[in-house]
Amino acid sequence: MKTETNKSLLHLNTFGLDQVAARFITINDETELADALQIARDLELPVFILGGGSNILLTKDLDCLVLKINIKGIELIREDDKYVWIKVGAGEIWHEFVLHAIRNQWGGVENLSLIPGTVGASPMQNIGAYGAEIKDVFDHLESVALADGTRTLFFAQDCRFGYRDSIFKQEAKGKFVITRVIFRLNKFFNFNTSYGNIASTIQELGYTEPSLKAISDAVIFIRKQKLPDPTVIGNAGSFFKNPVVSVEKYERIKTAHPDVPGFPTTEGVKIPAAWLIERAGWKGKRLGPIGVHAMQPLVLVNYGGGKGVELLSLSKDITDDIKEKFDVQLETEVNIL
Repeated sequence: MKTETNKSLLHLNTFGLDQVAARFITINDETELADALQIARDLELPVFILGGGSNILLTKDLDCLVLKINIKGIELIREDDKYVWIKVGAGEIWHEFVLHAIRNQWGGVENLSLIPGTVGASPMQNIGAYGAEIKDVFDHLESVALADGTRTLFFAQDCRFGYRDSIFKQEAKGKFVITRVIFRLNKFFNFNTSYGNIASTIQELGYTEPSLKAISDAVIFIRKQKLPDPTVIGNAGSFFKNPVVSVEKYERIKTAHPDVPGFPTTEGVKIPAAWLIERAGWKGKRLGPIGVHAMQPLVLVNYGGGKGVELLSLSKDITDDIKEKFDVQLETEVNIL
């Protein structure tokens, strides 16, 4: 285990922001994690956990010990007539795990294909796409408390999953390191093709009927059409959550904007943030090295040489404008540091 000092994080975050970590250690297993946490306690350094770097906005150098979680492994630990339970290392690339599940005919994560990041970050964000969320296949996770190294299990009810939310973004934020995640996947499939244009894309790709691979290929095709590749243009995917407003507020917005889309939820009506941002005139807007993506207004981009503080300022300008024009408060998905 090697401790690096003044480590550039340029290639460790998908925005491509050149900030520096005071100290940096790559963690390959739980023993290394325990040793690293002891180093942090000895040096009285705060700890920041880094996964795939696909959901963070760095606005400054990090005066702390950054732990890059690289714990690997995909293991079938249990099965019955209907399900398999798969334990996955937090450092596994999420999309690689999805492809592994499809190859083994394990259903439940195919709609979540091509989401960037690592497996360990997936329950923190309750990642979701195309009618599916992590909570649908989550069984439990293994974690280590930063304060004292205690190993703790979190089951679904403990995680308090919400829309792009969990306990790890609330009162447990920054208190635990997720080391492994256990998923319950299906041996028999209930294909979800009703969201968006998955069904038509499956046909467009030449499939005669749905399958795990057909759905995955369709989702990959759609995402590549809509979202910029972070290896080409720096971005962190969707920067904003879709806001949920009261029925009364939605009706007021609809009176002024009859074409506003809305999706009923138990809390009210969900309005696509992309629609709000585009209608406000931000789609495709460029401010020097940063801007709003021309195809997907949910995505803020760094064309090269942009700063985190510039992206943060842009996000605040967009948020303020949406509040003024629609009386809707946008919330960010990304973790801002």
